Amino acid sequence: MMNKIDIFDKYAEEYDKWFDAHIWVYQSEVRAVKMLLPQSGNSVEIGTGTGRFSIPFGIRIGVEPSGAMAEIARSRGITVYDAKAENLPFDDNAFDFVFMVTTICFLEDPLQALKEIRRILRPAGKIIIGMLDKDSPLGKLYEMKKNDSKFFRYADFYTVKQVLAWLKIAGYNDIHILQTIFHKPEEITALEPIRDGYGEGLFVVISAQKEETIPRR
Repeated sequence: MMNKIDIFDKYAEEYDKWFDAHIWVYQSEVRAVKMLLPQSGNSVEIGTGTGRFSIPFGIRIGVEPSGAMAEIARSRGITVYDAKAENLPFDDNAFDFVFMVTTICFLEDPLQALKEIRRILRPAGKIIIGMLDKDSPLGKLYEMKKNDSKFFRYADFYTVKQVLAWLKIAGYNDIHILQTIFHKPEEITALEPIRDGYGEGLFVVISAQKEETIPRR
């Protein structure tokens, strides 16, 4: 029986070509992420996949446990570490921001991953999460039909409220949220609008800041 890594190893090229076949979905998601992404700073993408989201933003370091996906990302100039989000191979306070798109639904332990990401963030550093919202109209459809998908049958979709709760536990504040993708991907023929908040759009971008350590008295 295949696991999450196996499926991405086997179908890495098919996964990568999806972005070309659904170019307006891809561009809409990139545009939404760009609105919350810091303009500069030392950065890393967790779950870099084939590099489709790292490249538009000039992110040159990634973490990816799928060898086949990592190979494609490396061919695009990204330095990829073979590791998982729950145990990152970086020093404390190493990055100004950490980027993670459609990765949280494939993690073994999302809360541990968020704590580990906080560890590698510098003081006041930011995490930017792109996720599929289980509570959105399309998210509910994806959940119902996920066994029909090669990739999403292995996914655990979460609500934005759940991810926000984890962020609070893990030590983040200063939350900003945007949403996009309001139609089925196959029906999208132009850039989708971007709106504040969540609950309607399938793709949600969350920006959160590492809380400052409160000194002990």
